[in-house]
Amino acid sequence: MTQAQGDVVLKVRDLKVQFLIDTGRFFSHEYHTIQAVDGVSFDVHRGETLGVVGESGCGKSTLARAILGLVQPKSGSVSWLGEELVGLSEEAFRNKRRDIQMIFQDPSGSLDPRMTIGEIIAEPLRTFYPHMSELQVGERVRGMLQMVGLLPDQINRYPHEFSGGQCQRVGIARALVVNPKLVVCDEPVSALDVSVQAQIVNLLKDLQKKLNLSLIFIAHDLSVVRHVSDRVLVMYLGQTMEMADRDQIYLHPRHPYTQVLIESVPIPDPGLERERTRRTIAGDIPSPLHPPSGCVFRTRCPFAVEACAKQRPALETTEHGTQVACIRADDLGDLSQWPDGDEASTEVSNASE
Repeated sequence: MTQAQGDVVLKVRDLKVQFLIDTGRFFSHEYHTIQAVDGVSFDVHRGETLGVVGESGCGKSTLARAILGLVQPKSGSVSWLGEELVGLSEEAFRNKRRDIQMIFQDPSGSLDPRMTIGEIIAEPLRTFYPHMSELQVGERVRGMLQMVGLLPDQINRYPHEFSGGQCQRVGIARALVVNPKLVVCDEPVSALDVSVQAQIVNLLKDLQKKLNLSLIFIAHDLSVVRHVSDRVLVMYLGQTMEMADRDQIYLHPRHPYTQVLIESVPIPDPGLERERTRRTIAGDIPSPLHPPSGCVFRTRCPFAVEACAKQRPALETTEHGTQVACIRADDLGDLSQWPDGDEASTEVSNASE
C-alpha cells in the first residue's frame, strides 16, 4: 500500500515509556526501572491499518496508551497532524481525544453496568459537543446503533443484557460516535468466540472504508492481523523487531522472531497441520527488569552470534522496504534454515554466555 507523505496523520518517533517497580520485600524498598516501550518509531497514514503483534508483555498496550496520553512517555515524540502531543496538559490533550479514540479488549468490562447503552454511547457526545440538544444526541446514538449492527430500540437496555460480541459493537459505536480520525483497537476480538471475531473484524473494515478511518490494530492472532492490516509492526520486549507491508512480512519475514510467529499460525487443514514440522522458540521471555544486552531476542534466537550481545541492532530498511532489527538479516532466508532441536538449544546457550 503506497501512501503519499502528506497522508501521514500520526507520527511516532523513538518513543520510550518507563515504569518504576518496587521489588523490595516486607518493609524494605528496592526500585527498578522497566523499559516497557524502548525506542519505537512508525507512521500511520490516513485510511491505513497498522497491525501491532507480539507476545504478551512486549509493550503493545503500553504503546497504545502512550499514544492516547493515558501514560506519560519518558521521551520521544508523538505527532498528530503535525502537532506534538507529548508534554501537553491534560486539558489540552482532552481536546485531541475527539480525533483519537480507543476500543478496549474486554467488551463487557469497558462498559459501565449502571448506564444504558444509549447513555454509554452518548457520553462522548455530551463531553465534546455540549451544545447538542437531547434530540440530536438521541438521533446520533440511534444512527450509530444501526451502523454497528444493533437495533435502535435497544437503546434503553443495559450491558448485561447483551452478548460479548454485542457489547463490543456498543464499544465500537461509543468510539466512533464523535467521528474520530484514528481508532486504536487494543486486542478488540481476543475475548470473543472465533465466529464472532470474524464478524467484528469485518465490521471494523466496513466502517473504516465508510468513514475513512485510520486504525492501529493490536492483536495476538496473526491470522486476524493479516486479514485487517495494511502494514504490520512486530514487537518484542518493548522494541521493534520488524515492520513491513502485510504481504511482505507474511510471505517473506526477515527477522527470526517474525518467522516463528508466522509459522505458529495454524493451517486450516487438519491433515496438513498434523504433518507440518513446527519450529518453536527456545526458552522464556527474559525479565524486562533485566533485559539482555545487545539484541533483546538473542537469548532465544537460534542464529545468535557473539556480536548480537554487544550492540543493539539498528532498524535497517531492506531493498524491499522491510525494516528489520537484526544484524544477520541478510544471511537468513526462510524457515528451512532453522536449526533443529539440540542444535538450536546449543546455539542459544552459547550466545547467552
